[in-house]
Amino acid sequence: MQSWFFVEDPSNAVLRCAGEVSEGTEAQEEVSEESVAIDWVFRVKAPNLRPEEVVCLTGDIPELGNWVPEDCVVLNKIDEDIWSINLKIPSKKKIHYRYFIGVVVELNQHVIVRCWETNFHPRRIKADQVQEPIEEDNFGSYNGLTKIDRGWLAAGMIVQFILNKTPFNLWRPRYDQREVYIKITPILLGVNSGRRYSRDDSQSGDQHDYPQYNFTEVASLHSKDPQFKPQGQFGHKFNTGDMNISRAIDDEPPYHAGFCVILPTVFKGSTGNLVLPLISMKQRPLGELKLEYLLILPLPNFDSDMRVTYSRYWKKAKQGLNVGHRGSGSSFKLELNESSEIRENTIASLKRAVVHGADFVEFDVQLSKDLVPVIYHDYHVCIAMRKKKTFTDSDMFELPIKELTLDQLRILKLYNLMEGKTNSPRFYDDDLEEHQPFPTLKSALELLDRKCGFNIEIKWTNRYADGTYELNDAIDINCYVDTILEVVLRHAEDRAIVFSSFNPDICTLIRLKQNRYPVMFLTQGQTTKYPQYDDPRCWTIINAVQFANMIEILGLCAHTEDILRDPTLVGLILIGRINYDRALFMMPPLHTEDILRDPTLIEHGLNAGMVMFCWGDVSDALTIQYLKDLGLHGIIYDKIYQFINSNEKESIYLMDGRESQQELIRSVAKAQEEAAVVLVESQSQFAKGAETLLRERMEAECDNISTATSLASLETGSATSEDVGV
Repeated sequence: MQSWFFVEDPSNAVLRCAGEVSEGTEAQEEVSEESVAIDWVFRVKAPNLRPEEVVCLTGDIPELGNWVPEDCVVLNKIDEDIWSINLKIPSKKKIHYRYFIGVVVELNQHVIVRCWETNFHPRRIKADQVQEPIEEDNFGSYNGLTKIDRGWLAAGMIVQFILNKTPFNLWRPRYDQREVYIKITPILLGVNSGRRYSRDDSQSGDQHDYPQYNFTEVASLHSKDPQFKPQGQFGHKFNTGDMNISRAIDDEPPYHAGFCVILPTVFKGSTGNLVLPLISMKQRPLGELKLEYLLILPLPNFDSDMRVTYSRYWKKAKQGLNVGHRGSGSSFKLELNESSEIRENTIASLKRAVVHGADFVEFDVQLSKDLVPVIYHDYHVCIAMRKKKTFTDSDMFELPIKELTLDQLRILKLYNLMEGKTNSPRFYDDDLEEHQPFPTLKSALELLDRKCGFNIEIKWTNRYADGTYELNDAIDINCYVDTILEVVLRHAEDRAIVFSSFNPDICTLIRLKQNRYPVMFLTQGQTTKYPQYDDPRCWTIINAVQFANMIEILGLCAHTEDILRDPTLVGLILIGRINYDRALFMMPPLHTEDILRDPTLIEHGLNAGMVMFCWGDVSDALTIQYLKDLGLHGIIYDKIYQFINSNEKESIYLMDGRESQQELIRSVAKAQEEAAVVLVESQSQFAKGAETLLRERMEAECDNISTATSLASLETGSATSEDVGV
């Protein structure tokens, strides 16, 4: 697989609307009378920047932009790799800040974040700190850690082209055994309307025809380093499995065989497939090119900042987290002679898992016809033609959920696909509100205890190997993801949330549309239990790991069936490494299927910062405990109420919350005692002194303790190198 990314020309007036200054940046922070401004030199070493890139600075004070990229401070280049600036900052205030590499299209309007420092806790200047002899920082490295991630999409567009299998059909025999390179070049349309193009234009590299600030990167799924890298001068070599490819000569440019032009009008939606004619340099038909495309647009109603990111942060618990599958478990995979007390993916099922001590609950989310995120697993439901105590095949028919509004889903008598196939309804709970199917995502966020984490699986259609789809005519993928993300961003508050999906494009969109929540790639691996998907990223453990590494996501949530079936399979683990082109820190994931085959991989995976969940038909306590003992971060399984005794085990987030509350009470009591001794002049002075002392003490506590097990808020704890598993 190969992909090319570029950003739309920001001169488009529509994009200007997305770069308005945040309201909070104009508010001036209250500073005590004794506080004075001091000079502080910020200096950092950042090698290998592109010509248009600069080093920027942002932080938690107005002078540094209050974490808003558009309001950043641009450093001055003083040497080949050294950037520096002298600023006045408050002396009596603790200041947090980060560096990032960006392209300043227009300050306070549009700043493109190419990559940024993503240590969970940013750099810090203590109150009353005196700057020591100035030494430059290393971009991305501090507190013994190196954490750099690519930016997110705030404006413009990303166009991704994917080539796999055999995309080229060249009709001339002379090219059968030749090495094939492909190069993507964005061009401006309608700018040089009076100019005539010649054959030599393709070789001349006329920069005037290229959109400003655009760049093209390429990645290969099967390369040793799957990271996106700048496209070479003559493009990128495409490898086909059976093709006999000769090695190119370094000092001789490749022969320019032909080209094709992709116009915006060929895109019929956010995703699709294209078959394009290849034209030779003599304007003759050369062949065909087949590719898939994905258009990625920014999240329209939310602007990410640089205060904190959980996208690749995880603090490991002592043992793997207990994650309730669809709440308290799947209720329609049971045999006919079995029964389930509670319907899956309902508020009642989720609450039951929480009450029994689940650390996370996993559930499936998709959109209704009126674009409301609802919790349900299958893409289709069955509707009964008439009321009967017994059903026949003619009494039910299937409807896609996307064709029914939320009101219709709630009012109609609907049956699960399994009930329709077996003609055997399993639930008669119409009078119980929390037992009703299709609860909204918003209701789950509001009704369930905030101390329980959510593993939100976003359902999206995949194409099977035979060319059919799980769901036909799906909703536009950008609208789909935007709608779900906005509900979470508005109502999640401080809840721990991890997104997941079996669809690689969904994972890509979540990663690039926001920088707050992590995403994990769900994979079924090599299995006979489920039909194979057509996308190579879904085929094997190796491909899944490479893809997760490629787009810089938290990790994998993998199935265990193929390992149990074949324990002799060789495991794979990619150790965390540095991309020396841009010094990008990698946290590559490990597929959990390999764990049962080779337990020694766990130690290496944890040392590399992996986050590994597993899912599957885990039906006994010994297997669950065995997976935990191996070091997995989370185990997703059914019937969680049978394996956890709520009297002996409670959610790890509930324990963290209680410890945090106790720590706060102790800090308040101690602050009041000290304030009572020091400040005795008057009651008003006492109150003011106690408040000041409490604030300072709590700030110190936040720097030295951590009450978070995983995705805790920045204000409630601190992470060390042991916390994040690096």
